[in-house]
This record gives sequence, structure tokens and C-alpha cells, in this order.
Amino acid sequence: MNLVLFVLFDAAKLNEVLSAWEDCGVPGVTVLYNTGIGAIRQSQGLRDDLPIMPSIRDFLEDTEYHHGRTLFTILPDDSLVPALVQAAEKIVGDLNQPNNGILAVLPLAQVYGLRKRT
Repeated sequence: MNLVLFVLFDAAKLNEVLSAWEDCGVPGVTVLYNTGIGAIRQSQGLRDDLPIMPSIRDFLEDTEYHHGRTLFTILPDDSLVPALVQAAEKIVGDLNQPNNGILAVLPLAQVYGLRKRT
């Protein structure tokens, strides 16, 4: 069993990656918004524009601050890993090139609470 983490730099490619991974047989994917150190260093990652008395609308996501997404999934079978990497690279390009993303595969000793998708 493996945990696959994929930091996708271009959020516009998210739906395409998710569809490709589903086609590969991925049982489910969790997606998180992410802001990297580069954006923070450029003062784009931290919001300093909120008013003293903010409304709910002020807290809603602004794509200016969240450029990428982090996807993670738990794979019950190691044989899915190469297909996921190939599917991701088909969409974002060679992962060894800058700004295409970072994908890591971590072995898992035990997993609790994982349910089969119906």
C-alpha cells in the first residue's frame, strides 16, 4: 500500500489530472489548496488585505493566493503507481522539469478507516 502525494503547480490542470487518475483506477483523491514558499516570499501567499471587520466574502478564496493544489491518494496496489506518474506527466509535462509539479510515493505500513468506493 502506498501514499501518493502530488503537488500540482498549475491548478487549471486539476480536473484533467483527476479524470486521468480515475481512469487509472484510483479509488479516491483528496485535494488541498497550497501556497509555496515562492509565493509567500513574493508576499502573495499571505493575506494582508482583510479589513478590521471582515465579512464572510472577505475570507472566500481568491485564486491570486492559491496557485497550486496538493493531491493525495492511498493506493492498495503498487502496480497503479507507474500509471499515475505517466498520466500526470502526460498532462503537466516531465516532472523533472521546473514548475510542472512534484510527485512522491511513500510506502504505508498500516491504514485505518479506508473504505472501498462503491
